[in-house]
Amino acid sequence: MITAAQMRAARALAGIDQKTLAERAGVSLPTIQRMEASDGVVRAVVDTLMKVIQALDESGVELIGDNQASERGGRGVRLKPHAAPNPRS
Repeated sequence: MITAAQMRAARALAGIDQKTLAERAGVSLPTIQRMEASDGVVRAVVDTLMKVIQALDESGVELIGDNQASERGGRGVRLKPHAAPNPRS
């Protein structure tokens, strides 16, 4: 599974815009826009989702799931677990 935030971050790391990702994945631009605008986990037809993930992979981005180690090393981003609220806020 991939979240909308993870998809946006992956695209940013690859240095591509939504149109380029759509072209590389062979899906429509509105599909990419809808996927990235969703809350939480992206919901899409499995075939479409796999095309997008493949396009990101071919663009040099490794998607890292929860509790998954990054085997290849290199630069990347990962969200920290939700921290307890700051009592001073």
